[in-house]
Amino acid sequence: MEYGYVRVSTREQNEQRQMIAMKEYGVEEARIYTDKQSGKDFARKNYKRLLRRLKSGDTLVIKSIDRLGRNYEEILEQWRCITKEKQAAIVVLDMPLLDTRQTRDLTGTLIADLVLQLLSYVAQTERESIRQRQAEGIAAAKARGVKFGRPRKVLPEGFGEVKARWERGELSARAAGKLLGVTHRSFLLWAQDDVCKEIVRKT
Repeated sequence: MEYGYVRVSTREQNEQRQMIAMKEYGVEEARIYTDKQSGKDFARKNYKRLLRRLKSGDTLVIKSIDRLGRNYEEILEQWRCITKEKQAAIVVLDMPLLDTRQTRDLTGTLIADLVLQLLSYVAQTERESIRQRQAEGIAAAKARGVKFGRPRKVLPEGFGEVKARWERGELSARAAGKLLGVTHRSFLLWAQDDVCKEIVRKT
């Protein structure tokens, strides 16, 4: 039985290119497992389901080695688990040399093992480079004054004092809102918002 595995790192990325490659190879859509998750490890729901389904004589088809994962040691471990423990075959469409169905002599096996290790290494270093570029980009943006996260609410002048009077029962929410020039609903939302409470404590 042939199974396909497709992975993209985020929900925004499109997996269609991999899906097309799987179907062109002949894998039935019902037997294609997809994860939209980082390749940093193998704790992925559908990959685990696929692994449980694989048995001796089956074939796992992937577009490229980095679609399997981006952790050097774990790629090699999963490869060993699938090919040795489960006795299933693996086909990497972008690297025919890694088709484990082929019978090889000792030299051919050595070359295939070296290619697997090299591609696994490249997959991990590429992931680390992406993370470094992201960190550098964020640091550069912060240096330029770019703010990240939800913008802080700007409260009306005197909000802290009015809120304290409201909490003591001296003002109704409607009266408090009127003093601040907002509706009583807005006042209540601000008064109950933890972000606003934190701002008041700091002012």
